Amino acid sequence: MPTMRAVVQRVKQASVTVDDTVRASIAGGLLVYLGVSRDDGDADVAYLVDKLRNLRIFPDEADRMNRDVAQAGGEILVVSAFTVAADARHGRRPTFDSAARPEQARALYESLCEALAEDGVAVLRGSFGDYMQVQAVNDGPVCILLDSRRLF
Repeated sequence: MPTMRAVVQRVKQASVTVDDTVRASIAGGLLVYLGVSRDDGDADVAYLVDKLRNLRIFPDEADRMNRDVAQAGGEILVVSAFTVAADARHGRRPTFDSAARPEQARALYESLCEALAEDGVAVLRGSFGDYMQVQAVNDGPVCILLDSRRLF
């Protein structure tokens, strides 16, 4: 069953570079690698927006993970990564059969970014469809896997 997936990293900083030009960078917050599957739609976007916006993985005064990205004063950098939709359960080469076509993936990617921004979080974007170099300084490290169908 295909599902919209996100690999979420809490970062001190992150940036996306294309052709030696920095396209986006954040000083701290969440770096999100988003994989869109062919069966994904608005409900999948809504689920991930809610999770990303409210995920309490930033420390409070007692150093407990108790704040969301906005409470921590962070930003979100969303990078479209069709490889997150890969299926590597069989053999040694992943298959990307369930990944959405670029037109569908771009529309849902943009929808997710816009919904996060409308919810009061600064959202920066990778360069959809381009070959990107992503640099990050992980904080913790804290890495969370999310999927819109709650399969894991």
